[in-house]
Amino acid sequence: MANILIVDDDPAVQLTIRLLLERAGHQVTVAGDGRKGLALFEGSRFDLLFLDIFMPGMDGLETMRHVRALQPKVPIIVISGRSITPDAYAEPDFLKMATKLGAVASLQKPFRSDALLAAVDRCLISAPSSLPQRDAGAGSR
Repeated sequence: MANILIVDDDPAVQLTIRLLLERAGHQVTVAGDGRKGLALFEGSRFDLLFLDIFMPGMDGLETMRHVRALQPKVPIIVISGRSITPDAYAEPDFLKMATKLGAVASLQKPFRSDALLAAVDRCLISAPSSLPQRDAGAGSR
């Protein structure tokens, strides 16, 4: 199905997302921080990225900026464990900020597996040109 890159510094989150995606038939690559994720992204073709917002070194927002410069149309799902709070004096809603900066979807940790898989499906459907056309030309050859 899709070739997906997960960039998150939490090994438990990496494992959870990887297992869910692999069980759904996707090929998955994992990186533990933004710099490693960006290096992997530059060296391969990915159909979708998962980016944690808060990571040591290069955070998800900075990683997303570099990815957008390289490949503006690749769908990105941002994830974060920071709380979303309606209090105007609390920290900003980083998930909402990331979607305004170019992420296609966002998930609050902890997330439900069905929510994650639904977000993946929506992103892949909205960007069909990024996926290889498997059977599209089979009948015309």
